[in-house]
Amino acid sequence: MTSTGHSLTEHDDQPRARLLELLGATEPWDDLERTHLKTATQWIGSGAPVYRVRKPDVPAMHLVSYFVVLDDTSGRLLLVAHRKAGLWLPAGGHVEPEEDPWATVVRECREELGIQATASTITGELPFFLTVTETRGQGTHTDVSLWYLLNAEADTITSYDQDEFEAIRWLTAEHVLEASDELLDPHMHRFTRKLQHARAGRHCG
Repeated sequence: MTSTGHSLTEHDDQPRARLLELLGATEPWDDLERTHLKTATQWIGSGAPVYRVRKPDVPAMHLVSYFVVLDDTSGRLLLVAHRKAGLWLPAGGHVEPEEDPWATVVRECREELGIQATASTITGELPFFLTVTETRGQGTHTDVSLWYLLNAEADTITSYDQDEFEAIRWLTAEHVLEASDELLDPHMHRFTRKLQHARAGRHCG
């Protein structure tokens, strides 16, 4: 029995160690992201459950992988009108138990947008941004969201999951920043500014 318990602990430690590695590789954009990274790191390190096992809010705090698709040529971002949230958001989904968050991106990208996930050269298969957000509406809970950055040309996305999304739109960073906070994920403006900074640095380099 002791041997079995030990192997289960090791099994659980491996995905947690990977998550902590991902958080450690994420460079905070501002004080709020620094705070969110600290909160998420403490939460994962505490041994608390981190994966959603029952919709919509069990456990009350759980992991999400967002992915923002960037058409690098035009500089436009893809946002989706999420039916349940009533907001324009990046695509994405909940991380399944012991699933690597990048694997979530690959799976959800195929299911929601019908394309293969191609990691941005800015970040590769690492998260670009992290947020800790209390959701709105029924079944309020806290999403710990790892935001990934993908590359795709706008004309390669010809369909989307209409059960989840009412519409999709390609927006320039400027258009995103001009949009009201009330219409977007509450951290979308911050993400966009971080992305502008990263793209400007890459072009300067």
